[in-house]
Amino acid sequence: MPLYVPKSINLAINEEQLKAIFKEQDTNGDGRLSKAELSKAFEKLGSRNPGWRVRRSLHHADTDGDGSISLNELEELVKYAVKQGYGAN
Repeated sequence: MPLYVPKSINLAINEEQLKAIFKEQDTNGDGRLSKAELSKAFEKLGSRNPGWRVRRSLHHADTDGDGSISLNELEELVKYAVKQGYGAN
């Protein structure tokens, strides 16, 4: 069963749980999170504007500039999400 944690409820989730939420959105199994997959992840996390959040997360975490988040970039994505209030340190 997928984990759904609305941001408005403010349940504390750790970084490993955030990683799991992002990884479960890799629906095609290519090891990368596309914009659509990132959008679904931010929707699950309760983002009110997931499209904007995707653009910001790509700006912060897409270090190779290919328009997606690879497993190597996942740590930066999680850091960004935590900084934005999606989880707890």
